Amino acid sequence: MTHLIRRRRGPLAAAAILAVVGVSGCADSDSGGGDGGDGGDSAGSIIVITPNPVGGNNFLELALEGAERVADEEGLELDVFESNDPTSIQQNVEAAVREQPDIIVGLTFSLEDAFATVPTDNPDQQFLLVDGCPDPQPDNVTCAAFREHEATYLAGVEAGLLTQTGRIGVVGALDTPFIRRWVDPFLAGAQSVNPQVASTPLFVGGDNPFGDPARGGAQAQVLADGGADQVLLAASGSNVGAFEVAAAGGFQAYGVDVNECGSAPGQVVDNVLKNVDVALAESVSAILGGDSGGFQVYGLAEDGVGLTAFADDVADSGCLIADRPDVIEQLEQVRDQIIDGTITVDDPAAG
Repeated sequence: MTHLIRRRRGPLAAAAILAVVGVSGCADSDSGGGDGGDGGDSAGSIIVITPNPVGGNNFLELALEGAERVADEEGLELDVFESNDPTSIQQNVEAAVREQPDIIVGLTFSLEDAFATVPTDNPDQQFLLVDGCPDPQPDNVTCAAFREHEATYLAGVEAGLLTQTGRIGVVGALDTPFIRRWVDPFLAGAQSVNPQVASTPLFVGGDNPFGDPARGGAQAQVLADGGADQVLLAASGSNVGAFEVAAAGGFQAYGVDVNECGSAPGQVVDNVLKNVDVALAESVSAILGGDSGGFQVYGLAEDGVGLTAFADDVADSGCLIADRPDVIEQLEQVRDQIIDGTITVDDPAAG
């Protein structure tokens, strides 16, 4: 019988529980290994480490859905260590190593530094980093990344076709090459169909760029006041405040990672989707099957990224794009041209 355990721990709680596990392990040394230190009759275990608390973060919630699914399918025990900052990320990675699970899974580029060093000191431990990859990549680190810029370009095409003011914008978490994958291609896509479009990106920044709804809303309001009528929201938990501005009629919005059209009913055009749950589950199964250390990239061709516009149930999505089959048809043509190489979307994170 599949035995699935999900516990979310911050770094201090993880350390305390690990101390208890270490003591009890001495008293129960005949329970065997390979089960993440939890004992029992599980076939194995995985630990997922997040860069931020999961609540309210659609990307992390979707990733955990994939982790839960593959844990159930593979008969694994699942632990989740939630981090708050670079220090707690490092603590959680080190704590996970001490538990010796089958795979330690890290989420997002925020774990690249830790996954560049800790795996080299623990060559027998398998690691998986989803949505990032350390450089250089240790032999025992498997990476799964995405070509988000391809789908963002398509959202830009929508914005270019739908804007009434000729001004679009982006609320991003940070001004980094990786986050620019949701900024530069959005403008490029818009200008491909409407060369006169101008774009303004604003960034949340601060101590909590991925979880500051107040500042996310403030930046969104600046864009609304400046006349932007199509705005991509790429600031994770900070999007909550930005969607409030959209809901008040400030602009038409675009969500990211999952369908966020319900966040501002009647005001969200579409979503730049990233199927992180699929990538995580496929990568875990591959590692368990002996295929580790690779670097799989998921783009439009692999159905790793896309738009809600392309979903079979778009009519029930709550997104404005559902009422524009003419735009969807044009988007499908552009998507196919990206896949076949007719259109090349520049990657801001490529250096």
